[in-house]
Amino acid sequence: MQEFLRKAEFLLLGGKDGHWRKHDPMKLASIDAFFDDPKLVWEWYEDRRKNILAAKPNDGHFAISKMEKFKDVVILTQNIDGLHQRSGSTNVLELHGSIIRIKCTVCNFSDNITENFESLPPKCECGNMLRPDVVWFGEALPQDVWKNAMEEASTCDMMIIAGTSLAVSPANTLPIYAKQNGATLIEVNPEKTVMSNDMDLSIQTTSANALPKILAILKNQ
Repeated sequence: MQEFLRKAEFLLLGGKDGHWRKHDPMKLASIDAFFDDPKLVWEWYEDRRKNILAAKPNDGHFAISKMEKFKDVVILTQNIDGLHQRSGSTNVLELHGSIIRIKCTVCNFSDNITENFESLPPKCECGNMLRPDVVWFGEALPQDVWKNAMEEASTCDMMIIAGTSLAVSPANTLPIYAKQNGATLIEVNPEKTVMSNDMDLSIQTTSANALPKILAILKNQ
């Protein structure tokens, strides 16, 4: 791994969201569920948002942010929790949106959530409902974010795929783009994935354990 890291000028890191499963997301995380019962969906997302805001970045998050001192780092994340930004990372593409943002169901308004809502569902100034700015089941990824993600995957020297089973499409195609364009693939996951055999290196442990060690290698180069 030391040789891979020494040669790479541009690292790309990706990971998945692994928070809370109190409710069946298939029944709540969809546009149909939202319009059927917007208050219930908003109550679920508000509960999730409060839990996420109470969470803290782990050693893996901080290791990634510190890698920016040694390499050009771009993070492609399926997480909606904002923990990468809170740990200090500056170049983050949120493929599935962010739970701390809202957008209008009709107009182009979007913004960060800065305070608690007086009532649910919250309303936009245009009079229509606001929704969490996340990607729901059946929805396409934001076109601009996905376009940037494919460009980054196609030009990186190395992709570190951390903490994801690579089961969610289309994000699981990004390592393929990277591999086709000559990138080294390093996988960090407690268990093997469907793409483990395609990796240049597969490390079976947690991101919080492996990424600080990768950071230490970068520091010593």
